[in-house]
Amino acid sequence: MILTLYFSKRQIQALSSDQETRVLNDLDEKFHNMAMLIMEDPSITRVIDTRDYAQPETAFSYYILWICAHAYAMRQRKVLDDNEWAGWLQWMRNCFQRGTIGEIWKRIESDQWFNPAFQKFINTEIVLRK
Repeated sequence: MILTLYFSKRQIQALSSDQETRVLNDLDEKFHNMAMLIMEDPSITRVIDTRDYAQPETAFSYYILWICAHAYAMRQRKVLDDNEWAGWLQWMRNCFQRGTIGEIWKRIESDQWFNPAFQKFINTEIVLRK
């Protein structure tokens, strides 16, 4: 009886985690669709922010940062294993070291468009480790 209860509890926890991951993936898909529209016509960015962010590079930077935030969230939920995470981490560091995304991050980071934990991660593990 106790063994059955134990495994039932573990199965319920696994289902809860799967549901959270599905919700996060659904939101990511919605964001992806929005990002595609914005990259096609950056001027529509004014709908969510009236400042002068309507440049293709900035729109694409938000998209890249959202991908990074999604990978970070999947790591926090233990969906990505150590090897997968190492690849994503190196990819993020390369983007910040070799591209202009670091400069754009400095401009937009104070606006808090992203999860505070993700912002802290970028600032401590990516930006400071350049």
